[in-house]
Amino acid sequence: MKFCYADPPYYGMGKKMYAATHDNALIWDDVQTHIDLVAYLTEHYPDGWALSCNPKDLTWLLPHCPEEARVCVWTKTFHQIRPTTVQFAWEPVILYRGRKDHKRKPMVRDWLSCATARKKGLQGAKPDAFNDWVLLLLNAQPEDEVVDLFPGSGGLSTAGDRAGITVIPNTETYPFNA
Repeated sequence: MKFCYADPPYYGMGKKMYAATHDNALIWDDVQTHIDLVAYLTEHYPDGWALSCNPKDLTWLLPHCPEEARVCVWTKTFHQIRPTTVQFAWEPVILYRGRKDHKRKPMVRDWLSCATARKKGLQGAKPDAFNDWVLLLLNAQPEDEVVDLFPGSGGLSTAGDRAGITVIPNTETYPFNA
């Protein structure tokens, strides 16, 4: 099977966080780019995919996801404190399909609680536990391939190495390469 994980610059963060390091960062400040990404994932990875996004984007992003997609939750045990009434302490991962195994042990929950990655050298890098969890959500096995569409820190490849799963960092140039 062939799966994909996508962790693009979140909507509205292209210019703010990535303009200095990526030529195409500004395209992620457009809602349509994210909608196009969902369509691309669904068309090119029918076995399954996972997509990280910002909680506030779910209202406009979910209507463009396949009906069987579900929202999984990463709760952050350590997060930035912001001057707001309610703190942002979780991120959604939209999950579409993956290998089915109803007798799977140990089971995998649709939520993960762990600290954020710190000092990974790349803003938005995910922690090891998160990358391991993404592979578990997809139920990726050693005979599978998982494409990391936005390889960033390389954390998913490291998780694949730990699990004996081939993770292919995206190196192609196409509209979603930022």
